Amino acid sequence: MPEVEANARCVSVDGDADRVVYFFTDENNCFHLLDGDRIATLVADYLMGLVRVCNINLRMGLVQTAYANGASTDYIEHQLRVPVACVPTGVKHLHHKATEFDIGVYFEANGHGTVIFSKNAKQLSLIILVLSVELLNEEQRNAAKTFLQIIDLINETVGDAISDMLLVETVLLAKGWNLRDWVNTYTDLPNLQLKVSVADRNVITTTDAERICVTPEGLQEEINALVAKYPRARAFVRPSGTEDVVRVYAEAENKEDTAVLAHEVASAVHRLAGGVGNPPEIPRQFVNSHY
Repeated sequence: MPEVEANARCVSVDGDADRVVYFFTDENNCFHLLDGDRIATLVADYLMGLVRVCNINLRMGLVQTAYANGASTDYIEHQLRVPVACVPTGVKHLHHKATEFDIGVYFEANGHGTVIFSKNAKQLSLIILVLSVELLNEEQRNAAKTFLQIIDLINETVGDAISDMLLVETVLLAKGWNLRDWVNTYTDLPNLQLKVSVADRNVITTTDAERICVTPEGLQEEINALVAKYPRARAFVRPSGTEDVVRVYAEAENKEDTAVLAHEVASAVHRLAGGVGNPPEIPRQFVNSHY
């Protein structure tokens, strides 16, 4: 395989071109992935900027699942100041929630997503453009035209990675950004996913967009206690939809805490939810630093 030039912009789509991610390798040979969370924040920031310049009263929201990196959620809420909604895993849930906003942005971490515009958003933008000659300054007129062009560019039917790629390229060009500028907007929290085999996955039930475990009794309380031990930590469990396993997600401030937390939660699942086989063990390299 030929060596990739340092900091070269790379993009990849999957086999049926419904998911897209960007990536690059820096001069220190460190790999950087810009996933669906990154695409969502980039697009939301750009669209919000256009709306503010045009001075259009539109309600914008960004929809995520519990698997979205916590750093991206913090960035959206506290830096971009865009409302965030969390829904259960699955594009159908994301898409449905996005329709509640005038501008609904949603991307799964795997790069599957799009932007939805309400009829109100499209009508207001057209009205603004018609009146722009007399009522708006040049910056506002240009923003109004760009906003309409962005609506035309985006395929609101989810699953068009080429359209999503063109949208990202448009935003990067408009901002004058390269991938390093983009990745520097925030730092992802280390995260880890594990799975635990159980006799019956139906013993696990959840609420609050799969972030809170309702049954078995006592499991959520134990997860809460484990999460409280580590800075910036978060963890949740959910049953697989196809097999008798429970999926565990954990994130924390550093890789060591993340790994230990994930295995502690997995061990609690194994013990309280009818685990099958040997219980998960914390990797040896992390044991001494935490116990």
